[in-house]
Amino acid sequence: MLFLFRLVALAALFGLLFGFDEGVIAGALPLITNAFSISVTGEGFMTASVPLGAVAGAILAATYADRLGRRKVLIMCSLLFIAGALASGLATGQTVLILARLTLGVAVGASALAAPMFLAELAPAKYRGAVVSSFQLMITVGILVSYLIDMVLEPLGAWRWMLALGALPALAALVGIVFAPESPRWLAANGARDKAISVIGMVQPDLSRAEAVHIVDEIERSSDPSRAAPAWGTFLSPSVRPVVFFTIAAFILQQVSGINAVIYYAPTIMSHAGFDGSATQLAATVGVGVVNVLMTVVAMLVVDSFGRRPLFILGFLGSAISLVVISYAMQADRPDLAPVGLIGLFAYIAFFAVSLGPLPWLYMSELFPLALRSRGMAMASVANWAFNFAVVFAFPVIVFEFGAPFIFAMFAGFCTIGAVYSWYFAPETKGVSLEEIEMRHSAVTA
Repeated sequence: MLFLFRLVALAALFGLLFGFDEGVIAGALPLITNAFSISVTGEGFMTASVPLGAVAGAILAATYADRLGRRKVLIMCSLLFIAGALASGLATGQTVLILARLTLGVAVGASALAAPMFLAELAPAKYRGAVVSSFQLMITVGILVSYLIDMVLEPLGAWRWMLALGALPALAALVGIVFAPESPRWLAANGARDKAISVIGMVQPDLSRAEAVHIVDEIERSSDPSRAAPAWGTFLSPSVRPVVFFTIAAFILQQVSGINAVIYYAPTIMSHAGFDGSATQLAATVGVGVVNVLMTVVAMLVVDSFGRRPLFILGFLGSAISLVVISYAMQADRPDLAPVGLIGLFAYIAFFAVSLGPLPWLYMSELFPLALRSRGMAMASVANWAFNFAVVFAFPVIVFEFGAPFIFAMFAGFCTIGAVYSWYFAPETKGVSLEEIEMRHSAVTA
């Protein structure tokens, strides 16, 4: 059991790094723009360079996780996290900072695929959900930690320290993954049968050697190299095409709801909502981070009882209403509406965290057949990061041209579309085993 706790801690570190490097720019951005005199377009590109790099990271992880193993990919991710954080803190200009954040983005995109895959294949079945879910939870914790660091260091103008401190958890992650074993599934699939049996024995010490051998036998049968992998054209087959379209659409709708505009530009949004002073704006931003963490915990508790489909529909509806409230509160010359805008923002974060945040990732892991899962997850992840980049890049430009109320009304419109789409197309997988879901795609796995 102690070994399993180490795995959960490892998941927490990679999730925390993900959230930290997304959220830390929120408090550092005003200081950076003053230091380097960055234009509105440059501000958008610099901020959005993390999700842009993550597009490449997701593709690289999907390509090399099977060739090199999950552990080696995560070691490289740790090194990139360290290099990117230090380079960000030492940046001498806008170009260097963009390159550093692109490096961090590659690490974020690759680890977001490789870490959950690594942990799911290591964890015993009865603990797998908790172990993998800890990664998602710690993304929100990482965002909150970055906001707290921003609040402490902002009065000192220490934006370099804000960015460079990400190297510390990255170093801890590097040490952890260096001493962690490889996934037994990857070991068994690559001829290291004895090592796979040994790893299963470490993770599940209550099993006998005969039981560990039986598990490895099952892994070897399921990954029989004599069975050719399904062709890419299989994704367009009648049974799989709806899964491809739904998972990609779920991620696109998640991003155009505006969540990462809020995460990356929270203090700026607070100023548009009528909160004066950087200290007040950062304090309200920390409140956003706290709500995000708490409601992610709630999501973990209710998703298996409430159901995926109704929760998805409710999340879009609640987010749409909350965004309308935010847009209304951002009217010019109405500082009295600032508390209304903050309530709307907290409500939006709550609806997102309990629904729109975790559900696309959960759907993605459940709906794709095993034979197509890694490539299907990669396609959905690339769509996620591409639209993340588009929203984060465009946000300051649209605010400059049309004003903050306009873009939040636009986000509300996208959420309304999401609610209608979910009503017609979102499946319910609550209480359905992965084997039963797999039967829906039996044509591609036979």
